[in-house]
Amino acid sequence: MTPPARPATGRWIEDWDPENEEFWQRSGKRTARRNLILSVLSEHIGFSVWSMWSVLVLFMSPAIGLGFTPSQKFLLVVVPTLVGAALRLPYSYAVTRFGGRNWTVFASAVLLVPTLAAFFFVQRPGTPLWVFLLIGAAGGVGGGNFASSMTNITALFPQRLQGWALGINAGGGNLGVAAIQLIGLLVIATAGSTHPAYVIAVYLPLIALASLLAALKMDNFTAVRSAPGAQREAARNPHTWWISLLYVGTFGSFIGYGFAFGLVLQSQFGATPLQSASHTFLGPLLGSLFRPVGGLLADRWGGARVTLVTFCAMAAGTGVLLVASVQGSYGLFIAGFTALFVLTGTGNGSTYKMIPAAFARQAQDAVTSGHDAAEAFARARRLSGAVIGIAGAVGALGGVGVNLAFRSAYSGPSASGEPAFLAFLGFYLVCVLVTWAVYLRRRPGGSAAADAAPVRAEASRV
Repeated sequence: MTPPARPATGRWIEDWDPENEEFWQRSGKRTARRNLILSVLSEHIGFSVWSMWSVLVLFMSPAIGLGFTPSQKFLLVVVPTLVGAALRLPYSYAVTRFGGRNWTVFASAVLLVPTLAAFFFVQRPGTPLWVFLLIGAAGGVGGGNFASSMTNITALFPQRLQGWALGINAGGGNLGVAAIQLIGLLVIATAGSTHPAYVIAVYLPLIALASLLAALKMDNFTAVRSAPGAQREAARNPHTWWISLLYVGTFGSFIGYGFAFGLVLQSQFGATPLQSASHTFLGPLLGSLFRPVGGLLADRWGGARVTLVTFCAMAAGTGVLLVASVQGSYGLFIAGFTALFVLTGTGNGSTYKMIPAAFARQAQDAVTSGHDAAEAFARARRLSGAVIGIAGAVGALGGVGVNLAFRSAYSGPSASGEPAFLAFLGFYLVCVLVTWAVYLRRRPGGSAAADAAPVRAEASRV
């Protein structure tokens, strides 16, 4: 049962019904898209701050008095990944408690703390590793923006457009990884590899701008407010954990590879900072652009089908990396990694589309069994928002696993990424089996599993 609506004071909007076509065309679409654009801006900057250390470690060398080892540099990218993953659940809950506009203002403004700290210390010779670890941990707050943004957006769009909306929102946010890496490349190419503070300086006015625009132009929606215990209820549903596992494979790979790619090129091939930066931005850029594509494909073919094909292709792409590593082929290695980024982006979009689709199908089954349609679909929407937060948090932990695997592989006697690639290959094959067995395998009665085809929600009855 949904909680009582909050009084329409300030910037709170009540009676939000995106499934009502007349309401949607009259005013809902315009309001939802305005909030989506500003949500993407905040999330984009959050991703940039979160992944900032994947760029700053490329500058860290004896030339600026920060001669850390490869193992220490991998640790510097692991810490913000871990903190960002841990914050996703509370961020997902916070937006349902405080509202999309209110929380976006806070989540944007708080990014100034780690950004200013990094700007002050990153060019101070002799700064100890623990200082940067603390600053990197504080930068993890940028990773939480994803969960609050996605939870907010999923309630604003009708079921038929959620794959597109979630793909745009997440893809625009994911572009923050590519953006800061491109800025890093421009700084290295023009000013050299001894001025990391220039990279950070770009984001200080952008953070202030995003906070101001969110305060002036965004809205809070009572529809986003979750019923008490929604996350606990979602945690008892098996779909929550199956989809979270799949999201470890897609988003965990995307963010893990995005953070580690430059260091991998330096450790595997001895690439210079300029060589590393020249390639690291392309993969995250393509992966981000393909996330909405994954959502659109899932809207058309079903999230599970697209996800299954994606994991099969990711396993093949990992095989290419193994071959390139054995042969010492720099070009093939770059090509294989770039293809993996594209596939992770596609899989991110299709896997997230599986969340509302799976719960909408459960709602349809409940209606068939005689339950009230409005209550069944309201519950499905409420659980979808909660699962988005849980899956986002669990999936981000995959990025921690990726970076720990690389840290272990390149700290070993062989100093090669092959053990890590073998581990990734095995995990992708597990994801293939889970996707087929849980979401595509035919049931005994001959009916399809949970998300074998796109679901048409009973929109008019919600």
